[in-house]
Amino acid sequence: MSQALIAALQNPALYPHPVNDLRVIETHISWVILTGQFAYKIKKPVDFGFLDFTALAARKHFCEEELRLNQRMAAGLYLEVLPITGSEQAPQLDGAGAPIEYALKMREFPQSQLLAEVQARGELTDAHIDALARQIASFHLQTPQVAANHPLNTPEAIVAPMRQNFEQIRPLLSEDADLRQLDALQEWTETSISRLWPLLQRRCQEGFVRECHGDLHLGNATLIDGEVVLFDCIEFNEPFRLIDIASDAAFLAMDLEDRGLKCQARRFLNGWLEHTGDYAALELLNLYKAYRALVRAKVSLFRLYQEQDAVERKVILRQYRSYANLAESYSAIPSRFLAITHGVSAVGKSHVALRLVEALGTVRLRSDVERKRLHGLQTADQQGQLNAGIYSQDASDATYQRLHQLAEHALLAGFPVVIDATYLKQAQREAAWQIAEATGVPFLILDCHAPDAVLDQWLAQRQAEGSDPSDATQEVIRAQQASRDPLSEQEQARSRRIDTHDAGSLDRLVEAIRQHLPGV
Repeated sequence: MSQALIAALQNPALYPHPVNDLRVIETHISWVILTGQFAYKIKKPVDFGFLDFTALAARKHFCEEELRLNQRMAAGLYLEVLPITGSEQAPQLDGAGAPIEYALKMREFPQSQLLAEVQARGELTDAHIDALARQIASFHLQTPQVAANHPLNTPEAIVAPMRQNFEQIRPLLSEDADLRQLDALQEWTETSISRLWPLLQRRCQEGFVRECHGDLHLGNATLIDGEVVLFDCIEFNEPFRLIDIASDAAFLAMDLEDRGLKCQARRFLNGWLEHTGDYAALELLNLYKAYRALVRAKVSLFRLYQEQDAVERKVILRQYRSYANLAESYSAIPSRFLAITHGVSAVGKSHVALRLVEALGTVRLRSDVERKRLHGLQTADQQGQLNAGIYSQDASDATYQRLHQLAEHALLAGFPVVIDATYLKQAQREAAWQIAEATGVPFLILDCHAPDAVLDQWLAQRQAEGSDPSDATQEVIRAQQASRDPLSEQEQARSRRIDTHDAGSLDRLVEAIRQHLPGV
């Protein structure tokens, strides 16, 4: 295949649909012909080691793989694989005769709708982040597990590319400071691998190595008809795609943090954790994020030695160091604490907890989510009943026990934690305090208050939206207010009042925690 074919395909008469603004985008592995309504992607006959498209049969196979894999998350975007027949000078799309090439037909979308472009304009919203978390978590729960006997379903396969980063980066560095930083990162990585090896083995055994996306970042997500759509997953290299789902999610979190979106990265990861329930992955997230940052750093260095312009070389080296510094930041030891919310339903506890997620990097554990993960949904005939079904005393005890188990795990993994639950009973609060004592972290009760009129307004808004996991009604809230155990004098010493209808009250809470725990 030659440039002659690409030139010939820029003839609007070849296409069975209207063509306007015909353009070609070229990457190192493909050409994409944009026609206005549809795009046609043609793979280059190249061999880079990690991919080999030199044979026509291989290009056909990987077009079909790209279609299959991307239809999992973007069925309306990836349409079909078409043969190109005729000759390079006079090609035909889906014509008769022997194929000379293959094209993947896709629905075209404006490049301005890429989330990377949306973010660059300052238009990336919390709703976009929440949609990413939901979609990626749902995808990870449904995508096929890698077979137990597959060579990529081993701890050795998981850590091999981490070690390869250091092997490939070190010969490209010349300055002592860069080499010392790389040595420290490698030592931390090896120490982490050794410590986490049993967990990596469990991840493989328990089916968390799956057929993932492999390249999750804002440049591979777009808005189509107002909805977030993820596309362009890795089709050409199984080791890049058959990975731990937590490594897949960590890529997007790292990408957000590299863009300076630390709050959004925290929001995304907490959403992903809540939807998947994969809190066992917490211990691995920093290792996976550091690995992903070093992949980006390595790619920067590869470009450095292809570039002759001195100014551009300095820019590339600065980019390498930015990624290396980001990787190094994941090795820092955080300041941990355990906070619990206290207050009736609809008082704004989840908003308070989410603010701590974004501002302080806490892991949020939600009783409404974990209760339903444990017990399922409340039946229709039990809706609004405080002590029935999934809200019975036994179910509530099991829910709080689960929350405390998860909190202990997250604290031991090095994360601060906020538990979003009512904690209306002193025994529940005492059990949470015991977790803080056992793990040696500060403990704080976030005593949430709002006027009854505000409670009623928030409850009505929540019920109208229908997206909150809580089943609380006004009757439930009134019953909670009547039966709650007040904070004891000892508990009051560990608590801080939050007037949830006052934004300044929450701002002051965040600042107070930062002053007492400057590492968060």
